[in-house]
Amino acid sequence: MTRGVARPTKIPHADDSWHPIAQRLWDSLKTSGQADFYQDSDWALAFSLCEDLSYYKGAGKRSGQMLQTIYSAFERLLVAEGDRRRVRVELHEPAPEQQSAAVLAIADYKKDLGLEA
Repeated sequence: MTRGVARPTKIPHADDSWHPIAQRLWDSLKTSGQADFYQDSDWALAFSLCEDLSYYKGAGKRSGQMLQTIYSAFERLLVAEGDRRRVRVELHEPAPEQQSAAVLAIADYKKDLGLEA
C-alpha cells in the first residue's frame, strides 16, 4: 500500500440556496466521525453532491436513476454506517476523560483532612 500524508483541510460553507435536506446532510458531514479522514478533494466531492441533491429535491420531475447515482457517490464518502463497515472503518465513542492519579490523590488527602465532603 502506498501511503501519503494527510494535510490540513478547509471545509467550504454550504450554499444558502440549497434545499434544507442537502444543507442538513452537509452539516452532518462536518460533525461526523468519518470527516476526520476527509481531505479537500473529499469536501469538494461532498459539496458537489449536495449541490446535485439540492437540484434533485427541487426538481419538478425526479429521476430515480439520478437519485441512485447521487446516493452511490455518497457511498464513496462513507456517509452511512453500512458503507463504513463494508470497508472496515469503525468509529468508536471517545473514551471518557479520567482524572489523573495525582488529582485523585489530592482529593483523597483533602477528604481525609476533613477539607472536602
